[in-house]
Amino acid sequence: MNNRTKEIFIVLAILILQTILYIIGGTQKSYIHMDEAYSLGLASYNKTEIQANKDFYNTWHSKDYYEDYLAVNDNESNSYKSVYINQENDVHPPLYYLILRFAMGFSPNHYSKWPGIIINIIIYIFITLFTYLILQKLLKNYNHYKEKSIILAFISSITIASLSNVLYIRMYSLSTLNILVTTYLHIKLFESQKLDVKTLIFITISTIIGVLTHYYYLFYLAAIYIILAIKYLKEKQYKKLIFYTLSLAISGGISLLIWPYLIKHLFFGYRGKGVLSNLHNIPNAIKNIFLYLVVKLNYFGFNNVFFIILIMIIGFYISSKTKNKTYQKSEISKLVAIPCLFYFLLVSICSPYVELRYISPVCGLIFILTLYYLYVLLNSLYEEKKANKITIFVIIIILVSPFIFKIEPEVMFSDKKELVQKLENELNVPTIYFFNSHNNRFLDDIYLFSKLENSYIAKNIKYTDENIQKILKDKNLSKGIIVLINDGQDKNSIIKIVKEATNLKTCKHLQKLNASDIYYLK
Repeated sequence: MNNRTKEIFIVLAILILQTILYIIGGTQKSYIHMDEAYSLGLASYNKTEIQANKDFYNTWHSKDYYEDYLAVNDNESNSYKSVYINQENDVHPPLYYLILRFAMGFSPNHYSKWPGIIINIIIYIFITLFTYLILQKLLKNYNHYKEKSIILAFISSITIASLSNVLYIRMYSLSTLNILVTTYLHIKLFESQKLDVKTLIFITISTIIGVLTHYYYLFYLAAIYIILAIKYLKEKQYKKLIFYTLSLAISGGISLLIWPYLIKHLFFGYRGKGVLSNLHNIPNAIKNIFLYLVVKLNYFGFNNVFFIILIMIIGFYISSKTKNKTYQKSEISKLVAIPCLFYFLLVSICSPYVELRYISPVCGLIFILTLYYLYVLLNSLYEEKKANKITIFVIIIILVSPFIFKIEPEVMFSDKKELVQKLENELNVPTIYFFNSHNNRFLDDIYLFSKLENSYIAKNIKYTDENIQKILKDKNLSKGIIVLINDGQDKNSIIKIVKEATNLKTCKHLQKLNASDIYYLK
């Protein structure tokens, strides 16, 4: 077996193993986040919000009513216009939703998590490949660099952050791939001695795809453009700078032609205004950066060992300085590190919530860069064999940490599996959601309602015996009722009134959901 065949065999084996792990994770996913519901609804429904339907509130519905929002029906299978219109009215570009709509067409008329997960599994095959290619560039001066690159690429693909990205039915896996492709193409451009027209064409195409996937991509692109532009200016390579700038200008023009609402979203939409507002709030910015580092990047991106590795890096760096040891990091490492840092800081400050998904597109790059810098410092202090052993030990710690700290992908929702099964099978009784519209996160629980035969969303009603008896008129209460109450209300008082109105004697709190509490009254 020659070296090329061996390399292909190892890469294929890694990709197959990775895919098997993702499928196992997918089987365990038991609920969906409201943004995942939005993904499915925006890709398949005829409007952005199911709550916008005139008959949504204060009416009894079957599970099919809610499942319709989460699925493509036969009569909708060839219509993609609503996807474009929905995204015009939403805050994101349309590319991911068009891909999701296509995939959902393979399981029509009912909700399935698998189209979204399978899209991400396929995307992650390419994410691992491009991570491998980037690592080869970083590690090319070391022995067995290809083997080290594919192993580290695989480890980065099975961190909890990566598993969360795969299981999250949202555009962030595609955005991760866009950033990796952009990084690799810019590395090629950075290393090229001549004007590389072919790479510039690919950069133009990848930039269009990146812009049409997520607007935060522009943060990364801006940073990497500045680095390359400074390089060209310092080296007086003005022709390269002109052609490079022109390629990005062309991609911007084409993106605007395809998606003219980009300007409206960025500068006049509520998310765009929110970004500008967050940039001026310094105390909140500092707090968010800290939370992203400790709660998201450390816990999910490094399986809760980021600060251990960081302390090791600082320690080895100080040791190398005191011993006058030299270390040689790749020139292209700054082309990856600076845009990652820029993206991480800006997204930490600008994102509306402290959520893993917003930084997930750079989590993999930050992961491999951190281990790369650790490896470089180790090689400055020890012979390569010992550096390899220490690195392997760190990787083992990363792999076992999720079992020690009981970390799972944050969108797996294993804690809700038993609840859904119980409500769908044992307790499929009349269900009322006492809904405070000032805390509108209904889509956090739409999956649950797509499993219930008989449910009612009571919006902003007065909680009186008369109103509750009117809602439950002609309903069989012999097996009791399920009650959901979202936050911002006096839940104990509501439960008390419902018990009095129905003559139900017992109340069991079943679980705290994302935006509501759920009770069983009998």
